[in-house]
Amino acid sequence: MTPTGEAGGDLSWATTFLFVPGARPDRFARAAASGADVVVLDLEDGVAPSERTFARQEVAAWLAAGNDAVVRISATGTEDQVADLAALGGTSPAVMLAKAESAADVEAVTATLGPGTEVVALVESARGLLGAGAIAAAPGVRRMALGNVDLASALGVDPNDRTTLLAARSMLVLASSAAGLTGPVDGVTTMIDDVELIRSDADHAASLGFRGKLCIHPRQVAAAAQGFAPTAAQVAWAERVVETGAQGGARAVDGAMVDRPVEVRARDILCRAQRRPVN
Repeated sequence: MTPTGEAGGDLSWATTFLFVPGARPDRFARAAASGADVVVLDLEDGVAPSERTFARQEVAAWLAAGNDAVVRISATGTEDQVADLAALGGTSPAVMLAKAESAADVEAVTATLGPGTEVVALVESARGLLGAGAIAAAPGVRRMALGNVDLASALGVDPNDRTTLLAARSMLVLASSAAGLTGPVDGVTTMIDDVELIRSDADHAASLGFRGKLCIHPRQVAAAAQGFAPTAAQVAWAERVVETGAQGGARAVDGAMVDRPVEVRARDILCRAQRRPVN
């Protein structure tokens, strides 16, 4: 994958990740034109088992034609993943690893596709959560992502109740930060057309330290991006904080104490507003 290529995006700052079933090549171009930072061509749950061979052929052809995308591949240890990786050989894509549960799961993928492979590790189980720190630190991992629907099903909780997966989300944020990664990518909002809910879900995830969201339809992309974008008031505050940075040490901005950690947060807000990685 070209890190800054169209519809492939730079994984270090990408906010919106749009899934497209690999068996629907008629949707690939529309997804690439949707405004999503990253298009995720799906070879896993979004494709019926009977269509996976066809999907692999179509995804490989799309990439071979010079188009950019991340490819969601099946879990390590499955026959489907073996077939996925065989189909992708020579295309050098970034991959989203479904059901990541250990650093070894990641290493099995990068050993096959090559050491330069970029990986988005999708955590969808309790085992994956408990191994999140090691997964995030594994060579090749660029972002962590939450598979909220699968995880909620495994835990027997409602994925639409924000309190049920609060601990899980916090664990991914901590694991990402400890590994020096950009904040993780939040899971899907299953209500396709509820724009306000999508925006609200994204805003909630952003408040927890997430920096992106998985989308399942082009109509979700703009609302998700809006939910992660800093508000005008936040940007104005951040600019005032950074402007006083030359003073050094602790100082007051808007009547509140500001020191180095607050300035770091202000710079993060400005970088997100300008859609670029944090330096």
